[in-house]
Amino acid sequence: MATERILIVDDEETLCEVLQLNLENEGYDVDIAFSAEEALTLDLKKYSLILLDIMMGGISGIKMTKMLKADLKTAEIPIIFCTARDTEDDMVMGLNLGADDYIMKPYTIRNVIARVKSVLRRTVTHKSNNVHSDKTNIMQVEGLRLNLEFKRCTVDGAEVKLTRKEFELLAYLISHRGKILSREQILSKVWKEEVVVLDRTIDVNITRVRSKIGAYGSYIVTRSGFGYGFRD
Repeated sequence: MATERILIVDDEETLCEVLQLNLENEGYDVDIAFSAEEALTLDLKKYSLILLDIMMGGISGIKMTKMLKADLKTAEIPIIFCTARDTEDDMVMGLNLGADDYIMKPYTIRNVIARVKSVLRRTVTHKSNNVHSDKTNIMQVEGLRLNLEFKRCTVDGAEVKLTRKEFELLAYLISHRGKILSREQILSKVWKEEVVVLDRTIDVNITRVRSKIGAYGSYIVTRSGFGYGFRD
C-alpha cells in the first residue's frame, strides 16, 4: 500500500474532490488546497508530490513553482502540472521550470493516476540511487541553484542557459565561496584542456555569467591584481 502524501492545488473544487477520492482509493494520503496562497501556508516539505493547476486567481501555478524551486526545503518535491493550457510552448515552459510532468485538461482519472505512479516511482528510484550524493550534486545560494548532475542552472526557479565553460566557472567560484581565486587557478580548473587561453577569456565569461544570473551577479566579486571570488 502506498504511503506517499500528495497535495492537489486547484481552484476547481469538484475536480479536486474527485481526484482526492480516486487517489485515496490507490492508498495515497491526499490533501487539497484551492489556491496557491492556501497551499503556501502548509508544511509543503512533507509532501511526496504536488498536482498543480497553472491558471488560478492570485498566485499562478507558474509563480508557485518558481517559489518552490527557489527554496532548498521544497526544491526537490516533484510537481505535475494539470492545466487547460495545452500549447507546446506552455508544456515546454512548464517542464523548463522543473515540473516532472504535464497533464492537459480534460483528462481521465486513470491517466492522472498512471502519471502520479510513474513520477513517484522515478523519484523513489532517484533517491535510492543518490542517498549519499544528493547534497553534493546541488549547489544553492538563495535563489541561485546549480544541479551538477544535470548541468542545470536556475535563478528563482527559472532556468538560465549557461555554456559549458560558464557553468563550470560559476560552479568553481561557488565551491570556493568566500575565497579569491587567481586567474591561474581558474584557468587550470575550468580551461585545463585548452592549450592557450587569454586572461581576457576569463573576464568575458565572468561578465556573461554575471549578466545571466541577474541579481546574483553581484555575488561575484573582482579583486584587481588578484582574481575573482564568490562572496559569502
